[in-house]
Amino acid sequence: MNNTKYTNDLIAFLNSSKVNFLAAKEITDRLDKAGFTRLDASERWNLTPGKSYYITKNNSAVMAFTLSACGPAAGYKIISAHSDSPGFRIKPNAEMLCEGGVVKLNTEVYGGPILYTWFDRPLSIAGRVILRGNDPLNPLSRMICIDRPLLTIPHLAIHFNRGVNDGNPLSRQKDMLPVIGIINSQFEKDNLILNLIAGELGVEPSEILDFDLSLFDTTPACKLGLDNEFITSGRIDDLSMVHAALTALLESDNCGMNRVMAIFDNEETGSGTKQGAASPLLLNLMRRINECLGGDEQDFQRATHRSFMVSADNAHALHPNYPEKQDPTNHPVPGGGPVIKINANCKYMTDADSAAVFRSICDRAGVPYQYFVNHSDIAGGSTLGNILTSQIDLRGVDMGAAIWAMHSVRETASTADHDYIIRAFIEFFNC
Repeated sequence: MNNTKYTNDLIAFLNSSKVNFLAAKEITDRLDKAGFTRLDASERWNLTPGKSYYITKNNSAVMAFTLSACGPAAGYKIISAHSDSPGFRIKPNAEMLCEGGVVKLNTEVYGGPILYTWFDRPLSIAGRVILRGNDPLNPLSRMICIDRPLLTIPHLAIHFNRGVNDGNPLSRQKDMLPVIGIINSQFEKDNLILNLIAGELGVEPSEILDFDLSLFDTTPACKLGLDNEFITSGRIDDLSMVHAALTALLESDNCGMNRVMAIFDNEETGSGTKQGAASPLLLNLMRRINECLGGDEQDFQRATHRSFMVSADNAHALHPNYPEKQDPTNHPVPGGGPVIKINANCKYMTDADSAAVFRSICDRAGVPYQYFVNHSDIAGGSTLGNILTSQIDLRGVDMGAAIWAMHSVRETASTADHDYIIRAFIEFFNC
């Protein structure tokens, strides 16, 4: 079942996508290579049916699409996912000098990571640096990735906390600060991060206006298991779905509807940004496509009515050590195929109609499928689907791959499931 091509490419994608900004860059690099045309949202567009285009937002969200030749009312087949993962962001004025010259960095937790998994690992820094330009309203952006072990968050020895294995509440401000090195003077501490970034980029520190920098685990993604049936990596949630959506877009054929890949940012913090799913980013794109194809408002409403969205965000696999955490009759397993996610309180967009659509797509692709429903005593989260349907009148389904340790610094998924999902996504775009 293991499609080596897809699995190896997913590993390469994960290793290149250390943070949201680098994930977006990897996506756009692949789109450029495939012949997609980059559009500037500040300019007028002249779109050609049958051609492929993309736009970016804030360097971390990407909307790519291939236009149908069937007119403005053809409708949209959309796969949405998100580029961000939980972790740690570096605060301004981050350097904190400790006794003995040890320097730690002041960080802020992003999203909901499993904090314990970040201890005692080789970490480094990646993200976006903003440089001074000629236009104050349009400074320059540069991506940065220091691809070597640079920091660690050292755990307190068990000798000083004998009850650590019995439960140990953590302070995000005190316990989770990473150490970056040892210096000899207060002078060296000042602007340590700024000077580090400037050296990596080959610019003067005075050129740097600001930055969005995050920590990442430097351990590469890899396969494991007796038959390499698993993949383990950081950021599988949700970059495995991003990779599947991108692969399907590039490998599917032009059909009678517009094909769209919508990769948003900031899902882990509620999507409430200009590059998040709660923004009008996708709606504005669809309206602009409609206008460029010569459609009016009625054409747009007709196209929306004919459309369908797959909201792709990973699901919880049955844990071999905690089976009681899952619903008694619906417990997806690694390798069991795409997971259709259902919630009676509408945390997901799935209903019987959209679940049936996705089941039919899986059947046509020769792919198994399974269901996830929350244990009734355990509250679950929400994702992109219901946020997007609050502003666009879309049918759609929430789904994902069944994974272990969601929001850990390293998550585990099935290699077979990734192959299944790409096959289902290609069938969705082609049918």
